[in-house]
Amino acid sequence: MEAAMAKLSVSLLVVALLQTLAVVPAQAQIFLWCSGDTNYTATSPFKRNLDLLLLNLSTVPATAQRGHFHSVSLDGPGAAYGLVQCRGDILPNECAACLNGSASEITGRCPLRRGAAIRHDLCLLRYSDRPFLGVPEHGIKNHIANGQNTSDSNPVVFDRQMMELVAEVTTQASAGASRFAAGMRNYTYFRHIYAIAQCTRDLPEAGCNQCLRDLIPSLPSGRIGAQVSTASCFLRFEIYPFFSLSVVPPPPAPLLQPAPSPPTAMDNRGKRNKSPTVLLIIVIVSVVTAVVSSLANTVICLRRRSVKVEPIVEKSAESLLFDFETLRVATGNFCEANKLGEGGFGPVYMGFLPDGQQIAVKRLSGRSTQGLAELRNEVVLVAKLHHRNLVRLLGFCLEEEEKIVVYEYLPNTSLDKFLFDPNNRLLLDWERRCKLIAGIARGLLYLHEDSRLRIIHRDLKASNILLDEHMNPKISDFGLAKLFAADETHGRTSRIAGTYGYMAPEYAMHGHFSVKLDVFSFGVLTLEIVTGQRNNSFDESDNAIDLLGSVWNHWNEGEALQLLDPTAGDRCQTQEVLRWIHIGLLCVQEDPSVRPNMSEVVLMLSSFSLTLPAPSKPAFVIRGSVTNSELNSRPSKNNSGSPENENPNQSMVRPRVQSLNQVTMSDIEPR
Repeated sequence: MEAAMAKLSVSLLVVALLQTLAVVPAQAQIFLWCSGDTNYTATSPFKRNLDLLLLNLSTVPATAQRGHFHSVSLDGPGAAYGLVQCRGDILPNECAACLNGSASEITGRCPLRRGAAIRHDLCLLRYSDRPFLGVPEHGIKNHIANGQNTSDSNPVVFDRQMMELVAEVTTQASAGASRFAAGMRNYTYFRHIYAIAQCTRDLPEAGCNQCLRDLIPSLPSGRIGAQVSTASCFLRFEIYPFFSLSVVPPPPAPLLQPAPSPPTAMDNRGKRNKSPTVLLIIVIVSVVTAVVSSLANTVICLRRRSVKVEPIVEKSAESLLFDFETLRVATGNFCEANKLGEGGFGPVYMGFLPDGQQIAVKRLSGRSTQGLAELRNEVVLVAKLHHRNLVRLLGFCLEEEEKIVVYEYLPNTSLDKFLFDPNNRLLLDWERRCKLIAGIARGLLYLHEDSRLRIIHRDLKASNILLDEHMNPKISDFGLAKLFAADETHGRTSRIAGTYGYMAPEYAMHGHFSVKLDVFSFGVLTLEIVTGQRNNSFDESDNAIDLLGSVWNHWNEGEALQLLDPTAGDRCQTQEVLRWIHIGLLCVQEDPSVRPNMSEVVLMLSSFSLTLPAPSKPAFVIRGSVTNSELNSRPSKNNSGSPENENPNQSMVRPRVQSLNQVTMSDIEPR
């Protein structure tokens, strides 16, 4: 009986633990405040000063630190005053992206107003025609609460712990020079409360403290998260780590409260007999201690013994298995709020492991044409690849009908979100673009020559280049990759899969692939990075078929420098720009035999003393798709002499599309 009770308690404890980890991150929120007694006109001195003010405020210098703050005062006729501040844990590149969007948004949402403030989750921008620096704004409060109530049996205790933490970070923020503080508290062994407080840095300590204290009564009771803000300060708490944990030390573990001693009985010999309640408490405490110990040692997943996993991967990769329940909890039951994007494989979700590590979870959708073959391809290949310019595989899940791949989370999403966005591309100066090209080249060189395997990616494009917090490029999405033996150099397929505009002509038309296929894609990507224009959505202003044709025409006419993206800045050197365009043209030559391999490309990029050969005419990509008769031709044989196991009826060339993903593992269309 006691054993059954103990077993039941353990089961309930594990269920409760998993439920407490199921959190749903909130969306980025906006606080908008339009003020001013009168409007300004489009030709007024204030309008000219406001434009100058917003341009100055939205520019984040390279020397900026976390929590960037900047204020500007333009006195005289049409006087304008303003400030910007980013959240104290936010890196400069994230800060710049937030402020760039806010500067254009604030004038659109508060047209012709002489005062306004806009607060996103990561940054604040405020301006006025009257001096306001150093004076806290108490007038308008913005309240946002999580709709989910706390599941605790005693919400009063939760609210008390939350209020104590909020008061603590309020005091720290007021006293600190950054006017920012973050903290966390272990509410139980399995529940944590996280909170931040911040004032604009122009406020004195007393003004900041008063501003934050005025917000505390507005925090709701019984909710698992909320934030309240004005134009001068804000408070926020959640039950998940919504800020960078690097800015706050971990809290001490809470002490277990000793249970009151149960009644005891004396036997005939005067010895105390332990009651069943005492035994049950000992069992539960032992289980809690074991679970906490496993969490402290960063156990990523719980293995279900009842699940049989087919041996589709090598034994070395089996250690990467995730339990489905762990991933369900990490992503908040795959909730829409955590969705980063969707590709041909399926949706991609952000999640948090029990140790606080952020992950990207790629889940096979029911409508996807991909399955075990593509998943096996990614797991087997990526698990063996370790390079700073390749995305890191953390694990996978094969449980019941689920097919999931787990990657490291990269906060700056993909290259196309910067390169082809009119605001974000301002962050890609020439030096950073050069580092992007060099990093992608090194990653491809590793795949082609330096790893234990010879791998052709087959789908290299801007949306498959992910960026870490330092904007370092990482090649992702190996679902289409081909593995070669050491003595193999080329192959042929009857199933054409890839992305319009990046496929080499010999592959798109005839299914021939080799390392030169990736070289062609790299050349297209290089020209896109230099010009800031997308190859497969190119305008025909100079009667060229695509970007490659336009670059070729300008190159022959000696006007290649006109193609440089104006937002790349004025620090680039003419010879360097021309050399990068030259290398891009060499990579997209129609004949694959004259294209350089990646070792030669890396050498060209690093050595200016190396003389480059003259490029030949590139392969112009014709609009439309390859005809069905060309795609459904007789299946070819691979190097082993047997037909490839691919369905010719699914052969296709991807149409011209723009990636819609935040993490962008692939295009939406099936492969």
